[in-house]
Amino acid sequence: MTMSPLSRNLRVTELPINTLPPTVRAFLDGIERVCVYSVDMTARFRRVTSRDGLFLLGEAGWGEAAPFWDYDAAESSLWLRSAYIQATRPAVAVVRSSVAVNVTIPVVGNEDAQRRVCESGGCQTAKVKVADPGVSLAEDASRVEAVADALARSTGGRGRIRVDANGAWNRDDAVDAIRVLDRAASAVGGLEYVEQPCATVEDLAAVRRRVDVPIAADESIRRAHDPLAVARAEAADIAIVKVAPLGGVERALNIGADTGLDVVISSALETSIGLSAGVRAAAALPGGERACGLATAQLLQGDACEPLLPRNGRIEVRAGTLDERFISDEPVDERLVERWQRRLRDMVDALSCPFPGAERAH
Repeated sequence: MTMSPLSRNLRVTELPINTLPPTVRAFLDGIERVCVYSVDMTARFRRVTSRDGLFLLGEAGWGEAAPFWDYDAAESSLWLRSAYIQATRPAVAVVRSSVAVNVTIPVVGNEDAQRRVCESGGCQTAKVKVADPGVSLAEDASRVEAVADALARSTGGRGRIRVDANGAWNRDDAVDAIRVLDRAASAVGGLEYVEQPCATVEDLAAVRRRVDVPIAADESIRRAHDPLAVARAEAADIAIVKVAPLGGVERALNIGADTGLDVVISSALETSIGLSAGVRAAAALPGGERACGLATAQLLQGDACEPLLPRNGRIEVRAGTLDERFISDEPVDERLVERWQRRLRDMVDALSCPFPGAERAH
């Protein structure tokens, strides 16, 4: 297989396991290789312009841990646990061979937003990021309207649009913004749902009582001490579930089921190695199918393997295997490699057990 120019934008450096601290080597029992990677994004996304993380190779294949840098060691350790399980455990059984996905639209100009819809690989659902610092509601509404128009043309009016505020609004601003954005999406019948309009469970519940558009919870689940609190408070209609931040496919599926809400599996901006775990989780969901937020390989300028990209709006279930030619290609910046060496040690230290046993997978 010849590497495409797109693939060459990924940088990979291997960390020799025998050079890692003893506690890290003990945790990595069953892991054959550890690599640091970095890759630039196609657009700024929630103040992020590049992604970096770790690849782990075990008997089950490759796993990925790429916690954002604002996650502390304890939160980040769940991502490491997920990567270890992905690399060393048998994959969960699925009930479908492919999953419907949405195209994700970052804060870009209207023409760029419409282009992304048209080049999405047939996605009939779009998620539009809104409420970025310095971006007005009028600008967000204009972008939502542009995306809705593009979806209406490409789907014959059958498309769906959802927005994600990442908890940026207070209660009153959320109510006002949801009504404005719902009107802006009128070309496809209004908003399917609004993801994390406010930061707290209490505010989500209050907003949900005041609007007709369904509410989805993301950060209130994946970054919460109690991920089920949002369901008990009747603060959401939909649970956004992300595999790596919740500690692995099985644990993420269990949490989603325990909420009793509709579940949408979404990515955490990983490469296709990490995305493959999310796609498998989505394919294991019982019942009806909402489009999942797993087409985010489109947001990266490179990938670790054959990218998991949608065709006819769906992504097939398959493992992601690192093309090892990347390891001897362009290396990662030395300072970033050193940061990940320290972070790997800190994540291992934050784990409550020396090995990720079955009791921690659930």
